[in-house]
Amino acid sequence: MSAPQPNRIPVIEVDLNATKKRIHPRFVTGFYQNIRVISMYAFLALFLILPWIRYHGRQAIWFDVPSQHYYIFGITFLTQDFYFIAAFALIAAFTLFMVTVYAGRVWCGYACPQTIWTHMFQYVEKLVIGDRNKRIKFDKEPMSATKAFKRFLIYFIWFVFSMITATTFVSYVSGTEALYGSWQMIGFIPFPDWPTWIWVSIFIFAFSTYVNAGYMREQMCIQICPYGRFQSVMFDKDTLVVSYDYERGEPRGARKKGTNPEDLGDCIECLMCVQVCPTGIDIRDGLQVACIQCAACVDACNEIMDKVGYPRGLIRYTTERQLVEKENTRVFSPRLFAYLALLAILCGGVIYALTDRVPLEIDIRRDRNQLSSTNAEGMIENSYVVKLTNKTQDPHTYTITLAPQEGMSLELRFNDVPLEPGESFDMSVSIYGDPDIIEQGQTPVTLNVESEDGKYKVSKQNVFTTQGQ
Repeated sequence: MSAPQPNRIPVIEVDLNATKKRIHPRFVTGFYQNIRVISMYAFLALFLILPWIRYHGRQAIWFDVPSQHYYIFGITFLTQDFYFIAAFALIAAFTLFMVTVYAGRVWCGYACPQTIWTHMFQYVEKLVIGDRNKRIKFDKEPMSATKAFKRFLIYFIWFVFSMITATTFVSYVSGTEALYGSWQMIGFIPFPDWPTWIWVSIFIFAFSTYVNAGYMREQMCIQICPYGRFQSVMFDKDTLVVSYDYERGEPRGARKKGTNPEDLGDCIECLMCVQVCPTGIDIRDGLQVACIQCAACVDACNEIMDKVGYPRGLIRYTTERQLVEKENTRVFSPRLFAYLALLAILCGGVIYALTDRVPLEIDIRRDRNQLSSTNAEGMIENSYVVKLTNKTQDPHTYTITLAPQEGMSLELRFNDVPLEPGESFDMSVSIYGDPDIIEQGQTPVTLNVESEDGKYKVSKQNVFTTQGQ
C-alpha cells in the first residue's frame, strides 16, 4: 500500500472479501483507555442493573410486549402511543449523527454494545491464556489436554456471560418477577417454569451474543454494521478523528534508543499501534472504515514516545483542518448547528407532549348497527361503547358523566369504573334525547371522565343523531 500524501487525511477502503484473520489485540493502559474502560463497564452495569430498579412498586423499565404496555419510570405507554417511540428513536438517531459530525465514531469506541462485549470476551482470553503473544502462540499449538481445558474454560465463561446477557435482555420484556420467580421442581432439581417464547428469546439472544462477541468481533464493525459505511459521508474537515501525523512521523524507521536521526521521522516502526488495535488496522495508512476510534493506538504511541524521549501526539485526536491545513478547528459547523436545532425541536416537542399528556384515555364508538331508536317513553336513544384506559401506574376508579345539555340524559351500566394500572374496559352507554327539545339531525355531545380523586380528567366529543337507520 502506498504511503498517504501529506496534503490530506486519506480514507482507506477495506477489502471486504479478504480472509478473516484472528485478531488478538494487546491490552494497553493510558488516559483514553481508562476513560474507555470506565464508560464501557458503566454502560454494562447500567444494562444489568436497570431491570431490578423498582418505581411505584413496579419494574421501572418494563416493555411488556405480550400485554402491549410499556412502563418507563412512572409513565405508561400503550400501542397507540407509538409516536412517542418514534420520537425517541429520532432523538437517538440525530444525537448519534450530531456526535459523529463532532467526534467521529466515538460511540463505537466507547459505548457500542458490540465493542463492550467483544472487549469483555477478549479479556477472558487474556486472563486464561495470557497477553497477545501468548494467545497467538496458543492458537498455533497442537491440541493437547492443557489446550483443550483452557478452550473449554474460555467457552464456558463466554456461555455464562451470554446467558446473563440473554436473561437480562428478556427481563426487560417479561419482567424480572416472571423470569426469575417462576420455578418448578423436577425431582429434586429446581427448573425455570417459562413459557415457550421466553425459552426461544433467551436462546436467540444467548446465541447472538456468543457468536458476535466470541467469533464475529471486529467483522461486525467492518462488514455488517451500517454505521461504518456512512460515517465518511458525515465527516468533514472539523470532525475530530484519530489520525497519524504523517509530516512528523515519516519516513519511518528503527533507531537506537536515545538517538534522533535527521533522515528519519518520529515513527520508530514499533507496530504497537497495530498490535493494540481491536480491528487490526494500521492507523498510519490513514482514516479507515474499520477504525472505531477507541484511541488505543493513541495511548500506545504516547507510551512509546515517552520511552524514546519524543513529544507525545504522533497519533492523536485531531481534525483535518488542524493536521493538514494548520488552521484552528471550527467547533460549531453549520451541520452541527442543524442537528442541534433539530434535536432542540424534537426534545421540546416530546417534553411538551409528555407534560401535557393525561394518563387517561377515552374512546367513544357509536353502535354501527343502529344510529338511533325510540323507546317506549318516546325518547330518542343512541347507543355507544366507551373504552376507558388507565395509563397510570396506580389503580383508580373513574366516573363518566354527560356534559350538561338541555333535553339530554345519560344511562350507564355502572356508576363507577374501577381500573387497575394499564387496564382497559369497554362499557356500553346510552344517551337519551327529548325530541321536543333537541334539534333534528346531529347534535354534538360530550362525555367527561374523572378519577375519584379529581386528579385526572378527560373529555371526548361525539354526535347524537335523531335519525334511525
